[in-house]
Amino acid sequence: MSFVAFNYGANVIAFRKNGINYGMTCAWAMQVDYDKILCLMGSQSVSGHAICKGDIIGVSALSDKQEDISFKFGTNHSDSFDKFDDVLYTIDEGAILIDGACNMMKCVVIDVLHLEGIEEDNLVYLRIIDSKINDNSSFYQFKK
Repeated sequence: MSFVAFNYGANVIAFRKNGINYGMTCAWAMQVDYDKILCLMGSQSVSGHAICKGDIIGVSALSDKQEDISFKFGTNHSDSFDKFDDVLYTIDEGAILIDGACNMMKCVVIDVLHLEGIEEDNLVYLRIIDSKINDNSSFYQFKK
């Protein structure tokens, strides 16, 4: 038996910190207020471990034409593979935003939480500072 509660999109979380570009695909992201987002980043994520309270990061909700970018940012670690090679992006105060994404959001990290049951993982609480919507695209959704 297969159960799917809902469809979810692919988001690239990306930022430059101390001269290093970090990026990852994050499917577990959701808006929790008009200007707030929660993202769950697994304990294996190099990018997730580099994020700290106060950092400026980018959240790019990928378009349906960016499936290749979703897989590129989701299959390797930032410290062993240049995920940004051949990807068009813009840097804004450390936030890396993927060009052509449906929604590109510059965010500040409000907190990084470690809750009971997911202590090793990073639940990153963000406030959207600025965003740009691409009206000419549809959101990419993971397919089973």
